[in-house]
This record gives sequence, C-alpha cells and structure tokens, in this order.
Amino acid sequence: MKVKELIHQTEEKLKKTIEFVNRNFAEVRTGRAHPALVEGLHIDYYGTPTMLKQIAQISVPDAHMLQISPWDPSAIPEIEKAILKSNLGLTPSTDGKVIRLTVPALSKERRQELVKLVHKMAEDGRISIRTIRHEAKEQLEKWQKDKVITEDDKFRSLDEIQKLVDKYSAKIEEILKVKEKEVLEF
Repeated sequence: MKVKELIHQTEEKLKKTIEFVNRNFAEVRTGRAHPALVEGLHIDYYGTPTMLKQIAQISVPDAHMLQISPWDPSAIPEIEKAILKSNLGLTPSTDGKVIRLTVPALSKERRQELVKLVHKMAEDGRISIRTIRHEAKEQLEKWQKDKVITEDDKFRSLDEIQKLVDKYSAKIEEILKVKEKEVLEF
C-alpha cells in the first residue's frame, strides 16, 4: 500500500515539474504577441501585489500587439510601471483606457539567447525530475532496510518510477523542441 502511494506521489511531483516548465516557457518572448507574456506580471494594486490577469483583460488584436484593458483605469500607471520593470523589453503606450504593447520582431542574436535560456529552463526541469527520482529511491531503500518492503518490491517499484521518469523526461524534450522551433521562427 505504501509503495503505490509513493509512486502516485512521485507522479504528481513529476506532473508539477512539467507544469512549471510549461509556465516558464510561456513567459519567453518569441516575437509573437501572446497574453502569457504579461498575464503573470505582479501589479501593485492598492498596496497589494496582484497578477495582471486578475485586474485586466488581455487580448491580442494582431500577431505583434497586445492590448491590456484594465477594469479599473486608475491602475494604468501601475501596470505601465510593472511592464517597464519587467525584462520583456516592451514599451507600453496608453490612451487613458487601454494599454497597447507592440511586440517587435526578434533579432537573430536575441533568438539565440532565448534558445539558450529555454535549454537552461529545460535542464532545470530535468534536474528536478532526477531529484524526485532520487527522493523516491531513497525512501524505497529506507523501507527495505526497515523491512517494510521486500527487495523484490523495491526493484519492481524502482522500475515503475524509472518508467515514469522516462515518460516525463520525454515530455520535457517534446515541449523543448516545440518552444525552440517557435523561438527560431522568423
């Protein structure tokens, strides 16, 4: 019973790692406008750090423009400040009710930098997966040493965990290829 629970917990942690990598990839600018570029920005909204997507509608009128329509127009200066402080390299323009962000095409050098960044993010995900596997392995070895499980149970469980690790590592490679292609597109 304990072993199945450990395997289930391990898979849940692996899923969270994939979600984390996907979230990080979504924040990498590719030359195309996408709401994920800015929706996670934290705005100082009446003294409370609030995510942009909670206080404004973010739309994409065309491939190179984002439009942010705050529900409370008094938040516009704070939204502009947060955009300028972020490392997106975007300059907001406003008409008093709406903020527009033009997403310029990326230079070849910037694309190469972004590919390196995406590879580093993927490697961080792989490291996290290996750490999760290591923790599960240590737990199984402890249980075997304490005679909670047999040696056969330990090896069977380690095989199951390795299959999960291989599956989720392959998912990271898959999303890495997609993101790399997206970044390198002209």
